[in-house]
Amino acid sequence: MANYNIDAKKQMTYDAIVIGSGISGGWAAKELCEQGLKTLVLERGPMVEHVVDYPTMNLDPWDMELREALTPEEQQKHYKGIRSGFIGKSSEHFYANDQENPYTEVKPFLWIRGHQMGGRSLLWGKQTYRWSDLDFEANARDGHGVDWPIRYKDLEPWYTYVEKFAGISGEALGLPQLPDSHFLPPMELNCVEKEVKNRIESAFPGRHMIIGRVAHLTQPLNGRGQCQYRNRCSRGCPYGAYFSSNAVTLPAANATGNLTIRPWSIAQSIIYDEASGKATGVRIIDAETGEWLEYQAKIIFCNASTLSTTQILLNSTSNRFPTGLGNDSGELGHNLMDHTYRIGALGTVEGFDDKYYSGRRPNGIYIPRYVNIDEASRSDKFVRGFGFQGGGGRGGSQVAANESDFGGAYKDRIVKPGPWEFFITGFAECLPYHENQVSLDTESTDKWGQPTLAIDCEYKANEKALNRQIREDAVDMLERAGLKDIVGFDNEHEPGYGIHEMGTARMGRDPKTSVLNGTNQVHGAKNVFITDGACMTSSSCVNPSLTYMALTARAASHAVAELKKFNL
Repeated sequence: MANYNIDAKKQMTYDAIVIGSGISGGWAAKELCEQGLKTLVLERGPMVEHVVDYPTMNLDPWDMELREALTPEEQQKHYKGIRSGFIGKSSEHFYANDQENPYTEVKPFLWIRGHQMGGRSLLWGKQTYRWSDLDFEANARDGHGVDWPIRYKDLEPWYTYVEKFAGISGEALGLPQLPDSHFLPPMELNCVEKEVKNRIESAFPGRHMIIGRVAHLTQPLNGRGQCQYRNRCSRGCPYGAYFSSNAVTLPAANATGNLTIRPWSIAQSIIYDEASGKATGVRIIDAETGEWLEYQAKIIFCNASTLSTTQILLNSTSNRFPTGLGNDSGELGHNLMDHTYRIGALGTVEGFDDKYYSGRRPNGIYIPRYVNIDEASRSDKFVRGFGFQGGGGRGGSQVAANESDFGGAYKDRIVKPGPWEFFITGFAECLPYHENQVSLDTESTDKWGQPTLAIDCEYKANEKALNRQIREDAVDMLERAGLKDIVGFDNEHEPGYGIHEMGTARMGRDPKTSVLNGTNQVHGAKNVFITDGACMTSSSCVNPSLTYMALTARAASHAVAELKKFNL
């Protein structure tokens, strides 16, 4: 795949540079390359080629040392990220090394990172939902944060554009608060989920329970195979059945002949020329040799992921921007958001002991937002809203490890499935608070001697009120649906567990209160574009990655048009 820029001359010029190769960086590379721009993609970690570099994609637990458990040394390597519960032997090589890349938690914050070609596009949950005008108008309507400079109509064609290429499976509902996508056929609910759906929708008119909308192919698309229901997605999918940069956008970029990839490239800062009022390139540190290099380009897309992008901008100081590139407003690093996580309820479902399901579907159910969507659903307890994800299934026998028995009857008993269980967990919107912020920590440096980030972020009264309502509603819905042994839960996680960090370089209408304009350009350096989560002005309550894709494709189109007009 692509040209590798490893031993290039120190002064190398491209039409465009893309920092980061994750979900938004991959889209930037594809769009810019397809428009004829010679594009350099900088990735701070190693090269990962689709299929070739998925070492655990076909392994079973017994094929791995310690049956997927991490060694003490590996646990220490991921001493922060391991709190998430997501890091096991089968995928730990796709998670960043916390020892080499430390950060300071002024208040508790979990920062999950993926430092390799493809970034977290190899690890994400694939839940893909469009935002609506309910989301883009929220700040203006209730006065929190600043107004978005765009509305749903501005992104609607770009949502469709990226969905057709990425492949989104799902079910149309026609809800104004959750616009329908361009869908492939939906995955199927299992028998218990269908029954719970019927009971919830009957007991709560106006609430809907659907199969999740996901970036998993349910039929072949553009040479990619459909999902095989293995649920081994975080290892890399050999079929290309889910959307990742490695399987989808980077191969498309490479097919143009315009892509150059440079792995092991830590973007230290963006170089700004005060005479022209533009950025001229990117200064990097070779992660393997420690050598400093500079690459030049007409336009720069910074897609290193929310906090890494902001770290780069904060490092990019000059006489014009003494506190970071584009920071005229003083908002760079502020307004950090995430979704609250792991609050909900679970219970058992009776009456289906003679039924099971086929495969391991990598998807669950979704209950769209139903509160604060109109006057009839308005709550006086909080602003904004929440949605639920979850699902139903049967676990294995719980008796085998505790019985000293043998023989045929024992073997039959331990392979009998356990009870049917069903759970829902909410994702609530976080408001954009100025005091939720990140800053450079010059006293704590990384492996390469660079300042690290200090993260000062917490959930406040509105998020806690939302979480209380999530737990209450979850228990209520499961009770009304006839479940047994219901347990409500709130794990009271700090921000970061949703892995939907957003904000810190927000879009806005006024350069005095925002970092980016309505086409994702830095107000004070119009040839620098930010289209990852850093650009977000509010957080909605649905997963944000599809919106990153649409924003990136839209911004790339604008960048090429402006280049042709010699405006950049």
